[in-house]
Amino acid sequence: MPDEREISRRDFLIKAGLAGAGIYLAGCAKKPTESLPTPFSAVNPEPTQAKNNPANTVPNTPEADSGSAYLAVARGNDPAEITRRAIAAVGGMERFVKTGANVIIKPNICTDYYSFEYAATTNPVVVATLVSLAFGAGAGRVRVMDNPFGGTASSAYKRSGIEDAVASAGGEMEVMNQNKFRKAEIPNGLDITEWNFYKDILDADVVINVPIAKNHGTTGLTLGAKNLMGTILNRGQIHANIHQRIADLVSLVKPALTVVDAVRILMDNGPTGGNLNDVKQLNTVIASADIVAADTYGASLFGYKGSDIGYIKAASDMGLGTMDLTSIKIEEIAV
Repeated sequence: MPDEREISRRDFLIKAGLAGAGIYLAGCAKKPTESLPTPFSAVNPEPTQAKNNPANTVPNTPEADSGSAYLAVARGNDPAEITRRAIAAVGGMERFVKTGANVIIKPNICTDYYSFEYAATTNPVVVATLVSLAFGAGAGRVRVMDNPFGGTASSAYKRSGIEDAVASAGGEMEVMNQNKFRKAEIPNGLDITEWNFYKDILDADVVINVPIAKNHGTTGLTLGAKNLMGTILNRGQIHANIHQRIADLVSLVKPALTVVDAVRILMDNGPTGGNLNDVKQLNTVIASADIVAADTYGASLFGYKGSDIGYIKAASDMGLGTMDLTSIKIEEIAV
C-alpha cells in the first residue's frame, strides 16, 4: 500500500473507510518529504504473572458475552476497518455505550508541533471511527479532548487532523476549561489520594482511552495508563514516583475501553518525536476493557514485557487488570 502521504487526502480517506462520512483531514502540517521506515511484525507477547489479580476480572467494566475476546488485535492497511474489527471482537461498542450515553474519547494530542504522521499523536481516523461507532451504539453525546503540553489545545487539535475528522463524524472537540478541573479523592491510591481531575471526564458515562503507542524518555513508553495524565492538572508533580502515581490515576478514571493506536508507533525520542526515521508503521489496533492487558500487549510491540514498564506493573499489582496474556482470550484479526 502506498504511504498515505503519497496519495491525495481524499484517496487516503477512501482507504481509511471514512470518505462516506465526509471526514476530511484538513489542518495537518505540510506533508514531509521523508519516507517512513518499512513496516515490521510485532513480536509475540511474553506473558507475565499479575499479582493478586485473577485473569478476566477487571473492576467496573461491562460484561462481554462468552463469545467475545478479552483482548483483540487487528492488523491491516485500513485504520478505520481494523478499529471496527477490534471493537467488534471485544463485544462491539454496544457493550460499552448505551442509548443516550455521555461519551468522552481521550486520545493523545501531545503538541501542535507535528501532524499524526510523526506518531506522537493518535491517528485521527482511529479516533473518528470510535466517534462513529459510539453514535452507532446510541450515544447521546460524544466529545473528544486532551490537554496538550506543547502549544495550545486549539492549534494541536487542528494540526493533528483530529479536529476535522471528529467534526465530520458528528462529534465535538472540547478544549479543556481550567475552571472544570476539581479536586477529587482517589480512594484506592497508594501514593496520591487526591488530585485535580477534569470534572467532565469523571462524570462521563463512558470514557474511551485512545493512546498512541510510543517511546517516552521518562517512563519508557506511553500507552493507555500514561495517556490518562491528560485528565489532570499539575502533571509535573506526577513525575515524583511517576509509575505508581499513574497507576493511582487509573484507579479513579477507569476507562471502560482502551484502544491502542499502533498504526504508526514512535520507537525513539518520545514523547514528541519529530523525525520520521523514528517511526515504524505497524497498521495495528489493540482493544480491551482491561487497560493493563492492552498496555501489556502494546509494550510487546517494542520488545518489552508488561512488568518492564513500571506503571503497567503497578496497575497490575493494584488489581486494575492483568499482565498475564496467556490466561485471557486474545483474538488476532488480519484484515
